[in-house]
Amino acid sequence: MDRGNHAVSFGYEPPTSGTKGTLVYYDSFEHTTDAELELACDQAVKRSFAKLVLYPLHELTVKRMSKEPISALYKREDKLYEWKRNREAELITVDRLEGKRKKYTPLDSALRHFAETYPAPLFLLLTPEMANAFASFTSFEPWISKVRLLLTEEPAPGSEHPNLLKHRNRWDVIAPL
Repeated sequence: MDRGNHAVSFGYEPPTSGTKGTLVYYDSFEHTTDAELELACDQAVKRSFAKLVLYPLHELTVKRMSKEPISALYKREDKLYEWKRNREAELITVDRLEGKRKKYTPLDSALRHFAETYPAPLFLLLTPEMANAFASFTSFEPWISKVRLLLTEEPAPGSEHPNLLKHRNRWDVIAPL
């Protein structure tokens, strides 16, 4: 990075947008309510994020992570697009990487995609169950230094993965407004 002097015109003021970073809601969105989506949107506005990215998981990804039955991706995406129509369109994005791949997408690949596509810093909004699943992966250690986690609710005492407890300073629980 060049740290030398740069000439700028008289009266130049750098643009100040006041927004920074990306909040990625990484979930299946099978049981997510409109109130939870509103809470995510409110947190994105409150914390001055440039983007709120809704990332619905493909059926094969959900089956590998949790073994729970899941509806088709296009149905869950339609629900998200319907919710998005009534909100700030420039803040909210529904990411379609999993829909394009049409197969299991490892979390590492998704995180690399987020880091390359969206402005930094990167925050992941996860349910406690999804956070525990993420903490159980071997790639958790390298990624936790690059991303921060926001959990939708406080994990049940004793249910936290040891890696999640080890990196307690890298995650926080969002509070309803």
